[in-house]
Parts: sequence; structure tokens; C-alpha cells
Amino acid sequence: MHLPSEDRVVSPYTGYTRAHWEAAADRLLAATEPYAVEGGALYQFPGTHTSWSGRLSDGLEGYARTLLLAAFRRDETALGRYADGLAAGVSGVWPRIEDRSQPLVEAASIALALRLTRPLLWDRLDDGVRERAVGWLGDALGAEAWPCNWELFPVTVGGFLKEIGYETEAAGKAIDRGLERIEEWYVGGGWYTDGDGRKYDYYNGWAMHLYPVLHAWLADDSRLLSRYGDRLEAHLADYAHLFGGDGAPLHQGRSLTYRFATTAPLWLGALTGRTPLTPGETRRLASGALKYFLDRGAVNTDGLLTLGWHGPDEAVLQGYSGPASPYWASKAFLGLLLPPEHEVWTAPEEPGPAERADVVRSIGAPNWLIQSTRSDGLVRLHNHGSEDVRYDPYYTRLAYSTVTTPSPSYDNSVIVGDDPSRTDIEPLGVGDGWAASRHAAGGGARVTSLVLAHGAVEVRAHLVAGVEPGTPVRVTGWAGVEGVRAEILPVVGLGPGLSGVTGDGDSLFVAVVRLTGEAEAEPLEDAVRVRLDNSGVLHVRWGGEGAVEARVDSAGVDVNAVR
Repeated sequence: MHLPSEDRVVSPYTGYTRAHWEAAADRLLAATEPYAVEGGALYQFPGTHTSWSGRLSDGLEGYARTLLLAAFRRDETALGRYADGLAAGVSGVWPRIEDRSQPLVEAASIALALRLTRPLLWDRLDDGVRERAVGWLGDALGAEAWPCNWELFPVTVGGFLKEIGYETEAAGKAIDRGLERIEEWYVGGGWYTDGDGRKYDYYNGWAMHLYPVLHAWLADDSRLLSRYGDRLEAHLADYAHLFGGDGAPLHQGRSLTYRFATTAPLWLGALTGRTPLTPGETRRLASGALKYFLDRGAVNTDGLLTLGWHGPDEAVLQGYSGPASPYWASKAFLGLLLPPEHEVWTAPEEPGPAERADVVRSIGAPNWLIQSTRSDGLVRLHNHGSEDVRYDPYYTRLAYSTVTTPSPSYDNSVIVGDDPSRTDIEPLGVGDGWAASRHAAGGGARVTSLVLAHGAVEVRAHLVAGVEPGTPVRVTGWAGVEGVRAEILPVVGLGPGLSGVTGDGDSLFVAVVRLTGEAEAEPLEDAVRVRLDNSGVLHVRWGGEGAVEARVDSAGVDVNAVR
């Protein structure tokens, strides 16, 4: 993708300015235009991976998600094409919005785009087209949503329809119903689960926060903006720590093919004034993520976003992923709603958290521990609370990072017998430099896990209970990746191959682990000292920079810092 020359004065970290974002949006839009069919109502992109909703729904997805990009860009020429497509779509091309159907998702993108560009698109449509359009969108008001972030799609449609005076009572009820539903999943500290259970991932940012905050902002509803803005601000204080020094987001959760949609909540905080981040930090993180993907093949030679992470990669896809799915990355261009003179565009870039210092940060709601190192910009997530077994391995591993991907050979796992499963995760708490959980494993085992982190080093302890003596146990660390060292050393209960066997009663297995991009890092055995005393207490000393005592037993964990 051809972009303007980098500006290393105002953007010393990425070189990207507003002009780069505008150019990226323009080139993405231009590349999609040849794939418009049925009068522009559908965008049928090439590819063999069709979603489970079918090709017609995939074509609607292509229209809706690229329309969202045109709306953020406020490109009147492009919006004219989408006006023609809207007229064709609501005249019988688009599938109806039904209960739990993919068109409900796309209706939200269409409604949001129409709301954002009302003078440029909606107000210029013929009365007949508007009448048919509200009739099509209106089905979203009563459609049953899947019990997750989908509850916000009727809210988004309802916000637009209420604004233009269509079925205002039904629209208001749809808004209230959806907002009430997500209250069940708000767990505090700026974090939601994506429906029942403990599903924590990027849907917090590009869905659970995005839609309520945008609705409140567009409706100029100070009460709602106070509630949802407070939550967004709290979330961003954690969220900023999830980007590596190279701009990479963490490789965890589902729908990763949306790529730089991860930047949407950053821009949303700046747009609404509800962010703890400085303007320069906001732009540095957002531009870093956009540049990360554009530099690594996210866009193919035809200018289209591919289904994958860097380039094409089926490992990150779900059954609902179709050729147009990656275009939810359009949400990243929310920042273009801010005028060129806004300080988020004019302030010099400032470093993100992973570039400022070594950080070990606990996040209470998902029971996560974030570990980042300034020297290499790597961010590691220790997962002791997020679970969605439908999408294993992107939820069930013990750790994720900005440079590794979950491996088929079960990285970051405890393998009991020959079963690497990790289900029924029970958070046991997080604290200063530690996180712990308990989970079910093979053969009826329960595994209590504790991670202690300092710098780039981790001490991982796993207590295995509920299995016969002599049951084999194997512990794994980080998957290897070019340019980064993944190391693991056995300490307690483990021998060659990081394997051991259970004894009578509960059995403890401890390893020292490190993932580092430092070529000259000190030997791992010198970076930390670990011993287990006769009373079952682990003594950990971090290379002369502090020490920790920890106990892992059937009652849980107990961690104390010592001098």
C-alpha cells in the first residue's frame, strides 16, 4: 500500500500522521469498489472461505463494513456509491433481519454509518428509498440477539431510527433492552464478559464499549455518557498495556482477523474526552497497530484485507468468518471523526507503556497479569481467568504475547497424562507480580497454577491433585518464534523434557520461564533463584532485586514479598 512519506518530527515512533490514516482509508475503499455487485448492494470479495451464513450474507457484510469505513472517512463520492447500493439492497437484494441472523450484525454497521453521515447520505435519499430502508432496519428492533455483544446491535439500530423519528417507542425499547442486558456482564474496572461466563477479549473494546459510548455521544445523553464513559476510561488504563513496542496487539481471543479494529477504543476515548491517555500516546498506540499490520502483509496485492493476522491465516478464523469479515477493521478509522486540528493529530507521539518501563500489571476483573519489558517491547499476558472453550486455544492457554501464536503442540500448558485440556477455570486472585487460578485437567485432575513475574522472567508453579500416583505430567512454555528466545528450565518435580510424575497426594511442579527479544540477556539460571523448603514454601529471589515467598496448596495460594 502506497502511503505518504513518514513524518518523524511529529510522529517519532511510527512516522504516521493523519495523512497516513486518510491515505490508508482511501486505498482500502478504492480496492473494494470493483467487487460491488447487484447495483452496489453486495460486495463479493474473492476467497474460498465462506461463512456459515452463506454467500448472500457475506455480500451484505462486505457492503456494511466498507460503508462504515466510508462513513468515518466522510468520503462523499464513496458515500454516493453506497447510497445507490442501499437503494438496491432494500429493494429486495438484502436478506431479511431475523432472530440471531448475521444481517442483524450488519444492520448495526449500516445504521451507525447512516447516523454519522446523515446530511451526506440519508438526507439525500429519495423518500421511497428511505421508507424501504427503515422497513428493513426496523426488523432489528424486535430481532432476538445472541446473548453476547450482539445485544448491542438492536441498540445501535434503535439509536438511528429513534433519531429520525421512526417507531420511536419500539426503538427506545430496543435501546433500553440491550443496555440492560450488558449490565449483567459488566464486572467492574472497565471490563465486560462477552456474555455469560468469563470470556474476556478484544470484544471489550470494539463492541462492548464502542456501541454504548458512541450511542450516548451521538444522542448527547450526558447520563449515559457519564456511565459508559467512566467505564471506557477505566478500561483504557489497562488496555494501553496490551500493545507491544512494535505496535502488535496481543494474540489472544477470537475474531483476530479484525486486526487494527483493536485501536477503536483508543480513538473513542479521544473522541469523547474519556481517556486517561495523552493525545500523543493515543496516536502512537493506534498508528503503531495500523503500521504493524500494513507492514506485514495484512493487505494483499489487490489492496484487499485478507482473512488472517499478518497475511492469510486460517488458524485465527471462526465459522462466522467470511471474505468480508476483516473489514470490521474499519472501526480503526473512528479517529478520522476528530478534526485535523485536534491535538490527538497534532501532538507529538509519546511512548506507550511497553516502551516506557518494565511493567508487571495485575488486572483484577479478568484475573490477568500483564508483563512487558522495555528493552524488547514484548508484552505477555498471563491468563488466569478468561475462558471460552469453543475457541480453544485462543482462550485456554496459560499465557499469550504480542509476538507468539498458540501452537498446535500446546505451548503454555500443563499436560496431565496425555490430556492438555484446561477447563472450568477458577480465578484465585492477582496481586503485585502474581496471578493464580485453578482448572480442571485430564483424568479428573485439578491443577492450581501460580505465576510470579519480574522483568522478563516468570516462575510458574502447578499443583496437581486428584490423580493416581505415577501419573505423568508435562509442563510447556512459550512457542518458539524467529528473533525471540523462548526458554524454560525445570526447578521442582520436573526432569528432562520438562516431565515428571505425581506422587502420593498433591504434587508440585515448578519451572522458570522466559520469553525475550534481548540477544544479550543474562543466563536464565542467573536471573532468578528458586528453592522449595521442607514446609512447602517457594522462595524466589530476582537476581538481587527483591524476593517473594509463595505457597501453593489445596487451599489456594499465598504470596508475600520479602526483603
